[in-house]
Amino acid sequence: MVFSYSRKDLLAIILVIVVVGTSPKWVSGQNCGCAPNLCCSQYGYCGTGNDYCGKGCRAGPCYASPSNGGSVANIVTDAFFNSIANQAAGNCAGKGFYTRAAFLEALSSYPKFGTVGSADDSKREIAAFFAHVTHETGHFCYIEEIGGPSKNYCDPNNQQYPCVPGKGYYGRGPLQLSWNYNYGSAGKSIGFDGLRNPEIVATNRVVSFKTALWFWMNQCHNIITSGQGFGATIRAINGNECNGGNSGAVNARVGYYNDYCNKLQVNPGNNLRC
Repeated sequence: MVFSYSRKDLLAIILVIVVVGTSPKWVSGQNCGCAPNLCCSQYGYCGTGNDYCGKGCRAGPCYASPSNGGSVANIVTDAFFNSIANQAAGNCAGKGFYTRAAFLEALSSYPKFGTVGSADDSKREIAAFFAHVTHETGHFCYIEEIGGPSKNYCDPNNQQYPCVPGKGYYGRGPLQLSWNYNYGSAGKSIGFDGLRNPEIVATNRVVSFKTALWFWMNQCHNIITSGQGFGATIRAINGNECNGGNSGAVNARVGYYNDYCNKLQVNPGNNLRC
């Protein structure tokens, strides 16, 4: 069979070949050749964020797809968030600073939060996070730790994140981020100078929530999603309270957790105390 092509047809065919040949979905390789901390996207590129670690991610620290098909925003409703925030007195520094909108904006950087496992697993993680936030901030009343400036949270032996003279690394934000090494590491991950500008955690509401989510995802997420129980998250956040160190604080945290699990209609599980 003989085919006859016009000049226009040939140009169109050549264009299709070029486009297909250069299409990113054909770029491949051993894990795309990505560094261990980068994802290999569905099109074969290395990077971070939803475009690389989300849908179709081939290798690396890919985001786990929610097995329950839900979303954190649907669980942390205005009613749920405000049931906590509305308990703060009108003269509280955190009144109006901590908002659901700021939480959800910060959450976009941590898509694994509240999305791993079943619907009940998601609710338990969310209940646990907000139980600790409630205790640490007094129902979103405090942005900074009471008496924080008088406290020394500088580890002089940490050479990676050395303290800057005149700066205080006391508790700030929803989980009261503390210590120079946490400020330094959080700042590096989120994108602010945690050592020279720790105050931003108390002035930028999105950054503030991001520091809490950063700490949670690094220290508590795997604990709660692996079924170790709420008590293990207490130890991760403030181990000094455990083993009789401060039973009142432990009881308060557990009380908030049980309350939020009840609101979200989920069984709190076992191992509630540390």
